[in-house]
Amino acid sequence: MALTDQSTRIRTGEELDAAVIDAYLKDNIPGLSGEAKISQFPGGASNLTYLIEYPQQEFVLRRPPFGHKAKSAHDMGREYRILNQLNAGFPYCPKAYVHCTDESVIGAEFYVMERVKGIILRSEMPAELSFSAEQTSALCKSFIDKLVELHNVDYNACGLGDLGKPEGYVERQIKGWSDRYQKALTPDAPTWEPVKAWLNDKMPADHHKPGIVHNDYRFDNVILAPNNPMQIIGVLDWEMTTIGDPLMDLGNTLAYWIEAGDPAPVQLMRRQPSNAPGMLTRQQFVDYYAEKAGIKINSFDFYYTYGLFRLAGIVQQIYYRFYHGQTQDKRFAQFIHMNKLLEQMCLQVIGKSTL
Repeated sequence: MALTDQSTRIRTGEELDAAVIDAYLKDNIPGLSGEAKISQFPGGASNLTYLIEYPQQEFVLRRPPFGHKAKSAHDMGREYRILNQLNAGFPYCPKAYVHCTDESVIGAEFYVMERVKGIILRSEMPAELSFSAEQTSALCKSFIDKLVELHNVDYNACGLGDLGKPEGYVERQIKGWSDRYQKALTPDAPTWEPVKAWLNDKMPADHHKPGIVHNDYRFDNVILAPNNPMQIIGVLDWEMTTIGDPLMDLGNTLAYWIEAGDPAPVQLMRRQPSNAPGMLTRQQFVDYYAEKAGIKINSFDFYYTYGLFRLAGIVQQIYYRFYHGQTQDKRFAQFIHMNKLLEQMCLQVIGKSTL
């Protein structure tokens, strides 16, 4: 089994014209020779990601999904800019080479970046790594360290001070995801009204020190060095990055963090080996983050509930495309069940919360 991330045959309906891509890249990236070979990375549920292979160099092409798209999502130019400028303060961003705004080339905007070749952890820890619980714990802490490091980046020094508005960030997120969820509602989806009401009622003040918010920080968006899997060498998927409350970003990350003690239905949602022996629990994750960031977190219920609700919004937007036949990807048929489970998880947190 190959530990490095592998591309596969392109899914039906998501093909790219290799001749068109080859001509465009040779016009815009000096020194390319040979024929372009194109395949697709099977992971991801938002932007589509392709591997472009030349004899001497490999690239990754990112484009929006086919079909209905949320108004503010899938901004290729914004993600391209983030990769190029954030790298000065956070050297784990892949280098971006070209951004194409001419939709006539492939039917959508796209950008091309370097391929950072390495290991990406999916739902299970690969047996080939043979990590002990102590090694897994150390990797988990390194994963959190990188998030703390990102949140402490001087975004003004990187030229990204206009990337977002930290004032009113928390309120905008709650209202924005409530609106987006409503627009993606399908007849078989829950309304989430009790959770939305609770989030509005318990909303904290803006964080005193805003930072770069990745908005999708998970192990399957992190690249490990092939020759030293304990070392993180890259972070992917910057499409939703902005400036705001870092604790909201931590809530987003923990919404995906399924720990070993979670019940079986929740385990079915797991997309990273966060249940492996040595991985921190969610509470340990929060405590370690607070220690490394030098802050005090009295209760994390609001941020975790927000993360779960936001995840449900993303899930429902994707399911909306499947429900209306705008994507043929059969993975998305089950997303309605995930949405309903996320609502139940939120209601359980709210029921026990002391906020």
